[in-house]
Amino acid sequence: MHDDDTAQLEHLSPFLDLSRVEWARLRADTPLTLSEQDLDELRGIHSSMDLTEVVSVLLPLSRLLNMYVSATQQLYSATSTFLGHNDKRVPYIIGMAGSVAAGKSTLARILRALLCRWPNSPRVDLVTTDGFLWPNKILQERGLMQRKGFPESYDLPRLLTFVSDIKAGKPRVSCPVYSHVTYDIVEGERKWVEQPDIVIVEGLNVLQTSRSERSSRVFVSDFFDFSIYIDASIEDLRRWYIERFLMLRDTAFQAPDSYFHQHAALSDAQATAFATDIWAAINEANLFENILPTRERADLILKKGSTHRIEEISLRKI
Repeated sequence: MHDDDTAQLEHLSPFLDLSRVEWARLRADTPLTLSEQDLDELRGIHSSMDLTEVVSVLLPLSRLLNMYVSATQQLYSATSTFLGHNDKRVPYIIGMAGSVAAGKSTLARILRALLCRWPNSPRVDLVTTDGFLWPNKILQERGLMQRKGFPESYDLPRLLTFVSDIKAGKPRVSCPVYSHVTYDIVEGERKWVEQPDIVIVEGLNVLQTSRSERSSRVFVSDFFDFSIYIDASIEDLRRWYIERFLMLRDTAFQAPDSYFHQHAALSDAQATAFATDIWAAINEANLFENILPTRERADLILKKGSTHRIEEISLRKI
């Protein structure tokens, strides 16, 4: 392909690429409603998210979403009026995808906190798809424990029903709860979602479509109004995963009921080798096979640098 042809194809990209500086300017007058103490409570165990990152990246995103939610609600209202469903209330659903160790959970929690603090105080729920993993007993029966996090390890029909019920405006919808301590579904425990204004659905494979012609043509992302992909280089993701594993070895793994308690006594060298093996066999394989191919399906791609700092932003053109 000639250079001229390549340049022409680049202009056909569905994304508008912005630098961090360009994106930060789009905050306009959106107020910072989080304190340092708030951020401390929302940060993950291995997160370096600070108020500068919130101001430069998440406040512009919060402003954009405020505009999108308002416009979408007007569209829903017009459709409901047309259909004669004048009391119809439809939650706005935001999907958030990305690799293990990309920082999805921390970003989702902080974004939720910002959205809750809009002047009209909307009700915002956060749901992780970990709750829709099959229980370990079923994964073991099916030989899938080493495929945990891959699409086949999820109860997809249940997840689809859940997001469909939320989008249908059902007054009370529940989902299972997952424990990262026991590494399993918590039997008998439920999370209830009761007609919020906004729902953030965070998970590895939420933007995936099936490759099988015999599979359902309905996908989780069909119910999203907006989607975000947290991106980073493979090398950085691997390093962040290993660093997080070492930190968890010294903290969460020390609990006797932790699924990984047997690894709490590993030396640095042993823990690093073990985490590297898990990353290569499970997380990196899942990333290449299932997660990374969905990146371009997102409405917004946030690209992180080596320090977890978001450096580049790609916003889908409308």
